[in-house]
Amino acid sequence: MTIDRRTAMNGIAASTLALTLPGAARAQAAGTLEQIKQRGSLRIGVTQAPPWFAKDPRTGEWSSGFGISMGKAMASALGVKLETVEVTWGTSIAALQANKIDIQYMLDATPERAQAVDFPQAPLLYYSLAVLARDDLPAAQWSDLNKPSVRIAVPQASSMDKFVTENTPTATIQRFPGNAEAIAAFQAGRADAVCLFHPPLLVARKTLGLGKIVVPKPAKFQASSAALRKDDKAFRDFVDSTFATHYKSGQTQKWYEEFLTGFGLDPKASPPVMKEML
Repeated sequence: MTIDRRTAMNGIAASTLALTLPGAARAQAAGTLEQIKQRGSLRIGVTQAPPWFAKDPRTGEWSSGFGISMGKAMASALGVKLETVEVTWGTSIAALQANKIDIQYMLDATPERAQAVDFPQAPLLYYSLAVLARDDLPAAQWSDLNKPSVRIAVPQASSMDKFVTENTPTATIQRFPGNAEAIAAFQAGRADAVCLFHPPLLVARKTLGLGKIVVPKPAKFQASSAALRKDDKAFRDFVDSTFATHYKSGQTQKWYEEFLTGFGLDPKASPPVMKEML
């Protein structure tokens, strides 16, 4: 069998390109599932945002939270260990593109994000948008908060940031790297309210011991998802199937309730994270 010169040169060029591609491009070419199995770990992005992710201050380990439970289940299904990588909501997509993480839970599937990353079809869970506000601050309606005198803290580049920017444009919107910083601004009196989805505010209210949690009207609830690198059908199908299985079995709600119970909150007094139960 003979190989012509052009074929040989194309083969050499392809080999050279594979050696010089950045890590993210090589991972995408090989496929995320293959990379995970070769590495022996599933890398998830984490940020201090209970009940999704919580770091144990005594050990420094990310030991609890809904995202940790989901990550452990997915890692177990793949026969690998779970690896946590600290990010912020604003940097998680860049971390995916740079091949520093394999998946970021709790990112909503917006059209803007879909230009940079992929999302599974099955929802991760559902939640309601709410505010933790000063006791004397009117907050029954979103219009009550739409005033220049009202300072609203949100995590930068998050779904909450987008929502309050569009629905309370007159308010003074303060943007922070993550949930913890936004909550800290409220605690310190630098903000009149912090806007997050309901579950993290339950934890914040218990920890701070101040403020009131309100779901302003018109109430907004939506599905949350997980971001993945683009154009990786095999991994997207695996994530989609995993999310659907755990959601339909009720395991999604169970993980959420386990965290609330461990944190000293009554799950029955908290809004569920399954649409059928809202």
